[in-house]
Amino acid sequence: MKLGEITNSLSGMNKSLLSTSAAELGSGLAPEGLKSGNNENSFSNVLKNSIEEVNDTQVKAYNAMNDIASGKVENLQDAVQKIEEAELSLKLGLEVKNKALGAYKQIMSMQV
Repeated sequence: MKLGEITNSLSGMNKSLLSTSAAELGSGLAPEGLKSGNNENSFSNVLKNSIEEVNDTQVKAYNAMNDIASGKVENLQDAVQKIEEAELSLKLGLEVKNKALGAYKQIMSMQV
């Protein structure tokens, strides 16, 4: 998943959640996706899909490295591109994890 796709899906979630007032959530008038937890754009689904895509790019890069080492590669540029894409997607995933943990720690340190 590209950074723009993640941003767009998260902003879409934020807009739908902002349009739902707290009174609607408490009174049971919330949209069906928010009630059931099976919303296609739920945070857990976006996170799961992103992790699966990072894993897929890692597997493709590993296969590309094996092809380079064994001499089976037909296009070296495509193989190197897959390896670089996997590296960047992993770095993005780690940064998202670090930001999420930082936000969690900040929330936990708040006084109520």
